[in-house]
This record gives sequence, C-alpha cells and structure tokens, in this order.
Amino acid sequence: MLKEAFREACARYATGITVATVADAAGRPHGLTANSFSSVSWEPPMVLVCVDHRATAHPHFMAAEAFAINILSDLQRDISIRFAGPADERFEGLAWHPGRATGAPLLPGVLAWLECATTHRVEAGDHTVFIGEVKAAGAEADSNPLVYFLRHYRELRLP
Repeated sequence: MLKEAFREACARYATGITVATVADAAGRPHGLTANSFSSVSWEPPMVLVCVDHRATAHPHFMAAEAFAINILSDLQRDISIRFAGPADERFEGLAWHPGRATGAPLLPGVLAWLECATTHRVEAGDHTVFIGEVKAAGAEADSNPLVYFLRHYRELRLP
C-alpha cells in the first residue's frame, strides 16, 4: 500500500531527463537515462545522480572517478528511450566525445552538460547516490527541455 502511494506521489513531481554517463578503464562509454538528478551545492559546485543497484551501468559508476550529466532537450526523446533500453545498444552508432575535464562521455546537442569528479558514493536503499564536484559545464542547445510527468513525456514550451 505505501509502495503504491509512494510511486503515485513521486509520479506527480515533474522532472527533467538526463543521460548520466561514465567511461570504463578502457575508455568505453556507459550510461543510463536518469531523472533522479539534482544540484547539491554552489560552493563548491556539486550535483548528484541516483543509480539503481540493478542497472547494468552501476558497476561502471562505482569504479569510475568521474561522471557526466547530459541534460536532454525535447528533441532528444529517442535518446532518453535508447538509454533506458538494452545496455549493449545504448552507444551503438551514437555520436559522443570524451569531456576535456574528466573524460566522461558527452552527447552532442544536449541542452546542457556537466562533467563531475566523483566525491561521494552513498548507499541509499536500492540505489547508490553519486555526488560529484562539477569540473566543467556548458549549455549548448537553445530548445525546450525534455520533461517527464505522470509516467509520460510532456511538453514545456518556453516563451
């Protein structure tokens, strides 16, 4: 009963959609769609992302010293769906480049991106909260954000 009420309550919180990414020791990219992302601190600049222990990318996040957050635009719904799908197909045929500050994978055409050095890994229930100090950031696209609300993608149009 509480679990269903919790899910319904959380579904009513509109969130942006990100793709959180890491590179493994061989430089191969890994990532997942995440809406559990938040800023943590302005000084120093820090953010967090929560990753389910069952996620195929979880061990890569645990081993990596850095991660990136790619904030998606409403034109990138397909990327959100791709990174929520089978792990072995997420980067297949997709353009990306390593960030200059950390080497974490960055996706082109995103609204914004952040490269972060991992500072804390906090176990919290069935997730690990990865906290990172932002080492580089940028805003690329001038479009609308990709928004998720009540288990569906929604439109948020800027004036």
